[in-house]
Amino acid sequence: MNIYKNILSAKKERKKLLAVLIDPEKIDLKNIASFFEKVHQSITTHIFVGGSTDKDNVTDTVVAAIKKTTHLPVILFPGDVKQISQKADGILFLSLLSGRNPEYLIEQQIKSVPFLKDSSLEIISTGYILIDGKKDTATQKVSNTKPIAQENTELILNTAFAGEFSGKKLIYLEAGSGATVPVDANIITLVKNNLSIPLIVGGGIRSKKQLETAFNAGADLVVIGTAFENDEAFFNQLKK
Repeated sequence: MNIYKNILSAKKERKKLLAVLIDPEKIDLKNIASFFEKVHQSITTHIFVGGSTDKDNVTDTVVAAIKKTTHLPVILFPGDVKQISQKADGILFLSLLSGRNPEYLIEQQIKSVPFLKDSSLEIISTGYILIDGKKDTATQKVSNTKPIAQENTELILNTAFAGEFSGKKLIYLEAGSGATVPVDANIITLVKNNLSIPLIVGGGIRSKKQLETAFNAGADLVVIGTAFENDEAFFNQLKK
């Protein structure tokens, strides 16, 4: 399985991708099978697993359960090094480019090396940019960083450029879990039209219309988590 190669191919073919984000702290293991019945009937193409915290260290257990129920690629979206599971298919190797806290720019990455250097996980270098979604998010609190205001488009674009120039394979614009306001379509288009690497967009997307807006604006892959956590019926709007 070459996850990044497939994302690049989808980008070239203008095929839009959808990732369901599963927070290990919020999903009940007993419900995984029924949850994935809905996932497999939808347009979902990828599974992301991760959260800002994992106090009970359940990520590995959750990933193992997911792998038993799906053929879709399972990709770690870790809040810290403790959330690395060798049972997944890949990992977004995140650098929080919008913040200036060295812990999430490079320290966590260094700490992860012993777990990744001999791993079979596909490691995908990702520039993570937190955009103000008009709600304080767990990412802000844990990383002790502030998001970039949506009005500051020049800074957002330059930060994305810095990610590409420094060799990131993906740029991820994130309004934050449960954001009141998703990343504006104009921002998505601006970044999409200026970068050559694939663009991921997530946070605050709760309807099919908002999903389509993000896709039409240029997102190559959209991530939805909270909407499915709150109401699995949302899958009915996204059937194949």
